[in-house]
Order: sequence, then C-alpha cells, then structure tokens
Amino acid sequence: MEPLEIANKLKEKFPDEVIDIADFRGQVSVSVNRDRVLDICGYLYNEPDISMNYLSDLCGVDYPEKKFRFEVVYNLYSLKHRHALRVKALIPEHEPSVNSVTGVWAGANWHEREAYDMYGIIFKGHPDLRRILLPEDWEGFPQRKNYPLKGPEGWEYKEFKKVKELHSRDDEWGIK
Repeated sequence: MEPLEIANKLKEKFPDEVIDIADFRGQVSVSVNRDRVLDICGYLYNEPDISMNYLSDLCGVDYPEKKFRFEVVYNLYSLKHRHALRVKALIPEHEPSVNSVTGVWAGANWHEREAYDMYGIIFKGHPDLRRILLPEDWEGFPQRKNYPLKGPEGWEYKEFKKVKELHSRDDEWGIK
C-alpha cells in the first residue's frame, strides 16, 4: 500500500482527528489531533494491511509562531510491507502534553523522554518520564526557540566545577 493510500485510509477511519495530509517529495505526513494519537498509532500498528511495526524515530518540534506551537513527530515504518508514514501530533503551547505511545512501541520510551527533556512536552502515561540528557535540576527546555543560547542568566551547572577539576588532571592520567 502506498503511503498516500494509508493516509487516506486513516482519514476515513478518523475523519475528525486527521487535520492535514501532506505529500512532499514522496514523504507523506499526516497531522492529527493529539487527543487521539494513541488510538491512531494503535490502529496503524494493528491494522494488518498497514502494520506499522517499527517506530524509527519520535521527536519534538517547536514552531512558536504557529497556532499549535509544538509537534510530536512519529516516523513509522512497516517491516512487513516496506512502507513509511510520518504522523504529527499537534500540541498547543498552553498545555504541552500528549498520550505516550510506549504501549504500542516500547522503543518510544527514550524518545519521549528526550522530547520531554528538550521541549517540555509531557507524555501522559509514560512509565518513567524524567530527564534523560540533562541533570534533574536543569531549568528550562533547551530546544525551545525562546531558550537563551547561553542558558539562563546567572545560572551555572552545579557539577561544572567537579568536571573541570577532573579534567585538570587529564595530562597526569594520560588522557588525551
């Protein structure tokens, strides 16, 4: 089945949830309402003719000028049928949350944690939603477009002095 056929089938199954279908250079994207993303992803996974059994990537995106500031993008692939589809859940700024898809693809676990860590998007129902790249005491979400390039004013990573001290002995310890 071609990706555009899958998108149209998704539109038939979820007419009120599919907001937009885009085909750009052979890559089909389906923008959906975030409230039903778990149902939509479950359908794409379980439907035998579609069988999107591989979540190749999940990431956050920030568009401060758009009505839905954030997107969670799911890049899906069927190992059985060899077709791909991109699903975009549209997330408003005032409530940056969406249901977790870890129940559909266990591999979404770390991807969702990264999107939480970098963008502050909450994944409801996630089994272990906590920072994955930054320290727990980090303030803010560095991938948001309004995050200061040098970090928050007057803020320094508390462990920086320990790291600096460790690296001051690199020559002595033969580390290059």
